[in-house]
Amino acid sequence: MQMIINTSSMVPIYEQIAKEIKQQIMEGKLKEGELLPSVRTLSKELRISALTVKKAYDCLEEEGFTATVHGKGTYVKGANASLIAEQRRYEIQTELEKVVRKAEQYGLTHEEVSDLLGLILEE
Repeated sequence: MQMIINTSSMVPIYEQIAKEIKQQIMEGKLKEGELLPSVRTLSKELRISALTVKKAYDCLEEEGFTATVHGKGTYVKGANASLIAEQRRYEIQTELEKVVRKAEQYGLTHEEVSDLLGLILEE
């Protein structure tokens, strides 16, 4: 599995793994029913602790992206359209929050930010 982990990032490694796998599921690179690499295999590939990979897989399962069958492995769950849509909305919201904070740092009012967004959406 192709994955780039930034060990100097402030984002925990397990979150980076989970985010990358979620992204591949949302983009259709990982299909429903596809078997993810075993915890041990992925930990060896990435040269990280198996516990870190296990934590990432647990997070993915909690969020509904995967299902683990004891003794068989972790599988990609069917693409839940509402779950994927919610994840995408969350990512957009996070980016917009960053823009609003930056605008506030530059002294723009919320109305000015809203006007700018309106202009961009009209294009």
